[in-house]
Amino acid sequence: MIFLQSTVTRETFWTIGPVGKAAFYFLAAAAVLVFLYGVYERFARLTKGTDDWFERLDDFGTRVTSSAKIVLSNEKQFDRDLYGGIMHSFILWGFLTLLIGTTILAIDIDGYRLLTSILTGEEQSFFVGDFYLSYSFVMDAMGFLFVVGVGMAIYRRYVVHNHRLWGKHTSLEDDAFIWTLFLLGVGGYVIEAFRIVGTEFPDFETVSFVGYFVALVFDAVGMTAGQAETLYWWGWWSHALLALGFVALVPYAKPFHMISSFANVVTRDEKAGKRLPGVPADLAPDDIGYTSADDFSWKQMLDMDACTKCGRCSAVCPAKASGRNLDPRDVILDLKQYRDDLDAGRTESVDIVADGGSSVIASESMESCMACMACMDACPVEIEHLSHFTEMNRRLTETGQMQESVQETMMNVFQNGNTFGEPERKRGNWTDELDFEVPDAREEDVEFLWYVGDYPSYDERNQRVARAMARLFHESGVSYGILYEDEKHDGNDVRRVGEEGLYEMLVEDNVAAFDDCEFEKIVCTDPHSYNTFMNEYPEMVDGFDYPIYHYTQVVESLVDSGRLGLDGTELDYSVTYHDPCHLGRYNGEYEAPRAVIRATGVNLSEMPRNRKNSFCCGGGGGGLWMDLEEESKPSEERLREALEDTDAGSAVEKFVVACPMCGTMYEDGRKTGNFEDDIDIVDISELIVEALDAKAARSGAVSTDEFGGGPATADD
Repeated sequence: MIFLQSTVTRETFWTIGPVGKAAFYFLAAAAVLVFLYGVYERFARLTKGTDDWFERLDDFGTRVTSSAKIVLSNEKQFDRDLYGGIMHSFILWGFLTLLIGTTILAIDIDGYRLLTSILTGEEQSFFVGDFYLSYSFVMDAMGFLFVVGVGMAIYRRYVVHNHRLWGKHTSLEDDAFIWTLFLLGVGGYVIEAFRIVGTEFPDFETVSFVGYFVALVFDAVGMTAGQAETLYWWGWWSHALLALGFVALVPYAKPFHMISSFANVVTRDEKAGKRLPGVPADLAPDDIGYTSADDFSWKQMLDMDACTKCGRCSAVCPAKASGRNLDPRDVILDLKQYRDDLDAGRTESVDIVADGGSSVIASESMESCMACMACMDACPVEIEHLSHFTEMNRRLTETGQMQESVQETMMNVFQNGNTFGEPERKRGNWTDELDFEVPDAREEDVEFLWYVGDYPSYDERNQRVARAMARLFHESGVSYGILYEDEKHDGNDVRRVGEEGLYEMLVEDNVAAFDDCEFEKIVCTDPHSYNTFMNEYPEMVDGFDYPIYHYTQVVESLVDSGRLGLDGTELDYSVTYHDPCHLGRYNGEYEAPRAVIRATGVNLSEMPRNRKNSFCCGGGGGGLWMDLEEESKPSEERLREALEDTDAGSAVEKFVVACPMCGTMYEDGRKTGNFEDDIDIVDISELIVEALDAKAARSGAVSTDEFGGGPATADD
């Protein structure tokens, strides 16, 4: 050896001896083999899953790179939870640093030293001098962050007793995991301190500032070098056995999420939830949905393995917050537990989902889901909850177990093309009260094919929204037209309650109607229509590549171009705005509605939960059609938030929406929550019309009626 004891370094196997070293290598090899076999077995189980509908491994290099950025930056951990983000960052970065440090040491001992001994006849090491000092400092610093992060986790779990960390699937495994990490982190410093005391405090070891400090504490209480040497032997072996046991057990317990979660992020579908997996054309009705554990796709099984029980999905779920029988985390973990129990022979096969009787998931849990995608947005490991929920809803549909009210609605759609059960010929009756003709896109070429939607067409309250929009398009000179009775329900929520066959029929009918018209773009009143046209129709219909817009995006362009003549001073009061799930969280459109609202001159006071953290109205996923028991309505909670938690507080006069379903839910919540005297519900289109009328009145012009077609300005 060309490096001596006096060299700036340390002996890795100090006090261990040749026999102990051989024993360690044997145990290390065994641990690695058990680890590798376990990882192989876990991923081999995924090959038993069905094929996934979407490509998951295309452009693999880019997927890995982007996933590494997501995981290493902890960006999703910081979302909605600064404490959790810092905690997890410290643990992750510290753990990876310690892992890299251990790997570097193994390369030096088992690679570089052996290779130089063979090639030169003298054993050499790079684990000396400045490299060793830098290594020791970085390892001590990052190891300290690791211990702090684990300490934060212990404090949150056992002192604060954070509610989302506890539930039906909390087990001793969770305790063992966190305390093992703590013992590994703290134990490393204790062993380091024993070595420093036992080697009589080499000056250069001050770079290991944490271990050196602990050594000073030991020295202060009277520990001798001989005692430290003895304790080091026992501590070294205790630490080594704990570490090797941890490595061996990673694939068989909670730590496996360190591998499976990264794999889940790599194989994520960027449009998950926005679009749903289709049903193979040759699949028999009895096989649609989750009929057994054999129906799980490999990605759906990976979802289950990736779940860390963090409870972020549960914490943001509006159904759970409203007292409904749904906890997104429990659904995923219940499916995982059932699959594991089946594989281990601990249970018999039962229905995955059913209305009553023995099943893994109760039908009311699936009926409770609002398809708001808050759970998926909050999940740091990209679990696609909605794909699981939809498969179970499809099973309930195929077996006739969906709620009676939903069945009636689906029959209305099947027979009449709308959820109200009204005759198709009445779809355009809302135009009768206008003093101008709404163009028929079937008879003339237009720039925008306006898909009006069910609620603006048939619901009395939302017909005012349709008339307001028609006036905006008419007065700004937009080239537009509608389909009148040829328009059918868009199918977005029909699909999400599990009626895939009916959804496919609606797609065919609507696309056939579109094909009979000459237009350039589609504009939607409803964000639900906007979503399915944007993300799902193209998956089913070749050539369906029209530019799709929500009406607020079109109106924003009209405002920006001055075609509506607003100057931002028309209205003078405070409002708040609710981000619709399908416009915001689904499709990332947050600014166009706000720009249009501000253009009227109102003071926009944001609710604490806004943009992608917006709280669902409760109407999505068929919620508008269901009779559900709940402790409080999401719409009532949201209105309370508007009046109590915005900066303007009770001065907020209007609750602004950009979705007919949201408008319907909030009008209901306004009544049941006794908010009728406190706040008004208004659509953005109605707010713009109010601003136009205010400007017309100020300039001396008179509008024909509230939603008539009179000029908005004297010179229009």
